[in-house]
Amino acid sequence: MAALPRSTPSVLAPYYDQKLTWRDCGVPGFQCATMKAPLDYARPGAGDVRLAVARKKATGKAKPLGSLLVNPGGPGGSAVDYLQQYAGIGYPAEVRARYDMVAVDPRGVARSEPVECLNGPQMDRFTETDMTPDDQKETNQLVGEYKTFAEACGTHSAQLLRHVSTVDSARDMDILRGVLGDPKLNYVGASYGTFLGATYAGLFPERVGRMVLDGAMDPSLSARELNLQQTAGFETAFQSFSKDCAKRTDCPLGAKGSTPAQIADNLRTFFLKLDAHPVPTGDPDGRKLTESLATTGVIAAMYDQAEWEQLRDALRTAMKDNDGAGLLALSDSYYERDADGRYSNLMFANAAVNCLDLPPAFTSPEQVEKALPEFEKASPVFGPNLAWASLNCAYWPVRATGEPHRIKAQGAAPIVVVGTTRDPATPYPWARSLARQLSSARLLTYVGDGHTAYGRGSTCIDSAIDTYLLDGTPPAEGKRCS
Repeated sequence: MAALPRSTPSVLAPYYDQKLTWRDCGVPGFQCATMKAPLDYARPGAGDVRLAVARKKATGKAKPLGSLLVNPGGPGGSAVDYLQQYAGIGYPAEVRARYDMVAVDPRGVARSEPVECLNGPQMDRFTETDMTPDDQKETNQLVGEYKTFAEACGTHSAQLLRHVSTVDSARDMDILRGVLGDPKLNYVGASYGTFLGATYAGLFPERVGRMVLDGAMDPSLSARELNLQQTAGFETAFQSFSKDCAKRTDCPLGAKGSTPAQIADNLRTFFLKLDAHPVPTGDPDGRKLTESLATTGVIAAMYDQAEWEQLRDALRTAMKDNDGAGLLALSDSYYERDADGRYSNLMFANAAVNCLDLPPAFTSPEQVEKALPEFEKASPVFGPNLAWASLNCAYWPVRATGEPHRIKAQGAAPIVVVGTTRDPATPYPWARSLARQLSSARLLTYVGDGHTAYGRGSTCIDSAIDTYLLDGTPPAEGKRCS
């Protein structure tokens, strides 16, 4: 990735010179504003995109350190929600005292001109579709749903779909940095937010301030490699869950002392039963627990070991009591579906960004079928589902503009890359790879479970990151925490 020129092009000056009008957000302590950015950076005069920005001013009397931009990942996660519901109130008091805590919903996400695709009932049908087709009819149904999804996005968000890449959003972040008056960008990004941050560093290395990339992605991988390695990551997390489950008397997937392989077999058997006979959930919209919804529910619980107890309860009621409500609730949380049957735009933005950033992992069902053994080897439990899920960009109405690339960010200040050894969604090898690519990276390792590490219970991780954010001292090379 080549850095952009150090001087801001005159054609972009009106964007960097804009003044934000801050107003009350309706959330105590927070202010909100709307920022303009060019829809198309190649043609800045061809229209704007309006981006939602929020902040919470520094609370302390000590010398302020400027703004700290946060992003929770996705792609498609609302950074404004993350700021108001967690970072702005849950980050360490010392950090919030010294920084204005700031977030911008990336273009196409939540409050920033969201990508729109399917309505609630259409999304219900999409999420219930069999993701492990057993015959040509089921394969055709799945392909039909992917085509319907893609065509709906193309119909409802035609103009925006070409301009929601990670490069576009990284350039938007630099406009925000300039508008806020910060000479450098201080940033904490989680999950996909690490790819956004690393992309920023590649484009504007000399403008990198204190940057934390937690739960790192590897920009050098193709979509197929990313999906295959993530499949292995979910298997690693499930093995960890299985070992924990086998120690308990209430494990619904096997008697105490069962092996992870036995627990995996029992879960696969349960999924096969659901494939033939979905179970009731008591859902007011009449939804039953299908194999695909149950698989999503289990995957959702892999992100955080705090949800393992909920997962055991949900599996027990589904398997023993024929009540799928618990697993359906986990699946709904993953898709951000509310009790009224409305979905956030998380999954629409997720597809729009991913399908623009990289060429599709697969372009036909035949390619998926050929790859199934490799995905099943990576995860006997989740492999088939995640292989077919990798077909989602095949029918996208807009061609990808990005491709796999290494990011060096030569000349950037020290960047802290954080990896968790049993992270399901951003496997630890990705953090190691990104740390090797970035010229100024320091790798900080958390030996443990769950997705990302900062603020998740490790005093060692939190103190290392807080020290870096507050005085600029990165952790020692090779530092490991547990």
